[in-house]
Amino acid sequence: MTDVQIGKSQVYVRSLGLGANAIGGHNLFPNLDEEEGKEIVRTALRNGINLIDTAYIYGEGRSEELIGDVLQEEAFDRNQVIIATKAAHRPEEPNKKDNSPEFLTQAVEEALIRLKTNYLDIFYIHFPDETTPKDEAIRALHQLKEAGKIRAIGVSNFTLEQLKEANAEGYVDVVEDEYSLIHRQAESELFPYLAEHSISFVPYFPLASGLLTGKYTQETTFAKDDIRSKKPDFQGDRFKKIVSAVDQLQPIAASYDATIPQLVLAWYMKNPAVAAVIPGAKQASQVADNAQALDIHLSATDYQAIDQLFAEFK
Repeated sequence: MTDVQIGKSQVYVRSLGLGANAIGGHNLFPNLDEEEGKEIVRTALRNGINLIDTAYIYGEGRSEELIGDVLQEEAFDRNQVIIATKAAHRPEEPNKKDNSPEFLTQAVEEALIRLKTNYLDIFYIHFPDETTPKDEAIRALHQLKEAGKIRAIGVSNFTLEQLKEANAEGYVDVVEDEYSLIHRQAESELFPYLAEHSISFVPYFPLASGLLTGKYTQETTFAKDDIRSKKPDFQGDRFKKIVSAVDQLQPIAASYDATIPQLVLAWYMKNPAVAAVIPGAKQASQVADNAQALDIHLSATDYQAIDQLFAEFK
C-alpha cells in the first residue's frame, strides 16, 4: 500500500484514517465507554489504519488523553502512528475561538502532554477566529514545526479567502473540511487552489451522518425532537433523492463483495483530490468493517459511475 504525502511535509498517511470524536468526546455524545474508545484506536492500528484524527474539543482534551494511553502500550510503535489534533477553542470559554500565536503555542504544548508524545504529526487550527491575521497564526505554527514540535501544518473550517491569507508564505500543508458525495461545494474553487499550491485535503463527515450508509429508505421519518428532522439533508425531496442515489450503489457494492459504506469510503480513497478519509466510529467493530475498504480496488468505470449517481449534488 502506498502512503500519501501530506502537503510538502515529510508526513505520509494511509488513505483511510480514524476520526476520533467519539473517543472520549463526552461533550459531543452521551454514554460513551472509554474502554471501548481505547479499543477503537487499537482496532484501527491493528487493521492497517495509521492516521488518528482528534482535537482538543473532543471531550476537552479527554480524546487526546485516551489516544495517548493506547500509544503507551507495548503493542504499538509511536513512530508508526500519525497523530493529527486540532485546537482553537479557549478552555475557559469553549464558544470563543482563538488563533493567536500565544494560544496556538500553548495549545500544542498541552496537546503533547495529553497525548504523551514529544511531537505531533499534524496540527490544525480547528476554526478561524475573528481577529488574528491568518498568516501570523500560521507563522507561529511554522516556528513550532522548525522546533520539531509539529511535522505538518493544517487549517480546518476556513473560507477560501482565509486559507489564502493563511498560506501567504506557503506554509500550509493540509486542509480539513466537510466534503462528501452529497456536499461537493469544495470541488469548484477549493480543490483547484489546493492542487495549485500542493496542499492536501482531508474530508470530514464522509458518510454524511449515516445518509451514505444505506440504512435509510424512502419511507424513513424522523420525530420532531430528532435533530435530523431539522437538517435539510433529511427533509423532503432532497432526502428522497439522496436515498435513491444510495440505493443504486447496492449492485456496485455487491460486485466487490462490500457494503455500501465500504464502497463509499473506497470512492474517496480513489478520489485524486482526497489525501485521506477519516470516518468516525463508536464501536470497534465499525472500525474493523471500515478497514475492509482498504482492500477495495475501485475501477475507473465504477468510480465514474458513483460520481455520476451523485452529480446533481455538485
